[in-house]
Amino acid sequence: MNRHQSWNIILLFVILIFGFTLATILTPERERSEAENRELARHPAVTLRSLLNGEFEKDYETYLTDQFVLRDEWIGLKTTVERLMQRQESKDIYFAKDDYLIEKHTGTFTSAQAEMNIKQLASFLERYQGYFENGISVMIVPNAVSILEDKLPPLASPYDERRYLAKIEEAVPEGTWFDADEVLRPHREEEIYYRTDHHWTTLAAFYAYQAWAAEKGLHIPSESEYEIKTVTEEFQGTIQSKLGIDTVMDSIRLYLSREDLFYTVETDGREKEYSIYDYSKLNTKDKYGIFFGGNYALTRIVTRADNGRRILLIKDSYANCFAPFLPGQFEEVDLLDIRYYNQKISELIEEGGYTDLLVLYNAAGFAEDTSLSKLAF
Repeated sequence: MNRHQSWNIILLFVILIFGFTLATILTPERERSEAENRELARHPAVTLRSLLNGEFEKDYETYLTDQFVLRDEWIGLKTTVERLMQRQESKDIYFAKDDYLIEKHTGTFTSAQAEMNIKQLASFLERYQGYFENGISVMIVPNAVSILEDKLPPLASPYDERRYLAKIEEAVPEGTWFDADEVLRPHREEEIYYRTDHHWTTLAAFYAYQAWAAEKGLHIPSESEYEIKTVTEEFQGTIQSKLGIDTVMDSIRLYLSREDLFYTVETDGREKEYSIYDYSKLNTKDKYGIFFGGNYALTRIVTRADNGRRILLIKDSYANCFAPFLPGQFEEVDLLDIRYYNQKISELIEEGGYTDLLVLYNAAGFAEDTSLSKLAF
């Protein structure tokens, strides 16, 4: 290679690097990525403090990563190349059997946050032990990587989630633990997790509800009590979005009670609705948002059950397809997502008159949640 050719390569490299950076800066900022269903980083404010402590540099790097021109296309290209190279994983996601994309959750369960969350939950439950007339339940649902381990690629070695779940079971008050792993594992050959999304399916939530209802002395429903309706066969979820490639489509099914239930739904104090399903979400990327329209700080369902039972469900999005089974069994169902709730939880409990408490998270979501410190207030 002669000197002239070398300078051409260097010049091309400089143009690519600075050209894409300049294009990123000149392109209007995007507020949200519909593909990833999340807010994107905005240009950070420049202050003397942020410059001196390194915050600006860190935030600006995140900003460039999120706002990089043709970002979604580059992510998809990278994943396609990795698949052509026969790689078994990308971005901490396994390419598993039967078209499943399964998150590894590397480091999630061994972090300081994961250990702290166990202590915070245990302390909260000990404080309220005996407070709820019908008791407390803790349902931490294992992720697909744990239950669908037979579908993982050869030599895959993710962290054993059951070790983390065992730590939670040991820490929480006796009699409060609900073993979701025991319920789901016998059904692992059924579609209890989406192939392209991190959530469990409505079928999995139904199995868990049946077992939980039996524990709590509630009516144990059969599938014949519901019209099982497929509302979409074109769902590609959060895991697919991380990879940026076209994959198989998932189906979302609703379990619609054949009993004539009347209830009102209020989210964050907004005007009341008469359905727990937001069908408009089926026209968006976030089709799982059909359940309640997504996540809110506080969602209140008031029913005609007239049995004196009121339940507080402290949850993440895994509970969104579980909660629709509750209205026929409780006068009031309050769904509390503490990630978005900024008032005192103790006051909510004191004023709520709840007879039941259920904590329902997925295992990775629980381990990573930075808002559990709110349980102390």
